[in-house]
Amino acid sequence: MSFIFLLVNLFVFLFGLCMGSFLNCVIYRLEQKKSLKGRSFCPNCKHKLLWQDLFPVLSFLFLKGRCRYCHKKISIQYPLVEFATGLVFLLIFNFKFLIFNQLEILNFINLAFLFYVTSSLIVIFVYDLKYYIIPDKVLLPAIAAAFLYSILKSDFSIINLLSAVAIAAGFFLFIFLISKGKWMGFGDVKLAILMGLLLGLPNVLAALFLAFFFGSIVGIILMILKRKGLKSEIPFGPFLITGTFAALFWGQAIVNWYFSLSA
Repeated sequence: MSFIFLLVNLFVFLFGLCMGSFLNCVIYRLEQKKSLKGRSFCPNCKHKLLWQDLFPVLSFLFLKGRCRYCHKKISIQYPLVEFATGLVFLLIFNFKFLIFNQLEILNFINLAFLFYVTSSLIVIFVYDLKYYIIPDKVLLPAIAAAFLYSILKSDFSIINLLSAVAIAAGFFLFIFLISKGKWMGFGDVKLAILMGLLLGLPNVLAALFLAFFFGSIVGIILMILKRKGLKSEIPFGPFLITGTFAALFWGQAIVNWYFSLSA
């Protein structure tokens, strides 16, 4: 592994960390209905942060998880989102970009699109986990971008993508309608549209399977720990997004493994 390769991967990871810091800002200001303009500030004391407070992950560790000014605890969400974004960007770069032998302009467009959609999914993941709602301000532009991208350049045919959307969104729409929104929110239906456009068939099926699998495991663990009951509300968006990321990187391998079991 060459030094240049390691240097480029380090740059991608650091870029992801910085994007994760920005995504934390988006999550906070979206819920507070504040503009993204202006300098970052402490959510507790509102003190504007200096440059030395803004190093992703490192500032959190250096300050021991507390604000430099009011000394109140900083949510663990901030370094986790930063690190997760850096890691996912690194996976996208290696799994979805370096597989091509030539650095064509379309490959860079593909990379930029995946970085954008990934950022949107991370915001939705955290927002739904915290506030039990999927923000349309983030989801709808991502759907529009995925639809345009599917027309301009995609590894799947339009028929394949529309079929994936119909299966994924149709399934959740059916659950939404028969339960009158009690079992599944309409935000999950719209999120399934994005999943279909992003993954196509058969990968979207792997994503749905993994989402329900992870959701069941976490639900059982929470009930054993008596953190949730059978009638407790659990946001499903984070599981859908976890399944989406897994299928994005390893979807075909998962599908092949499944069919090998039934062969």
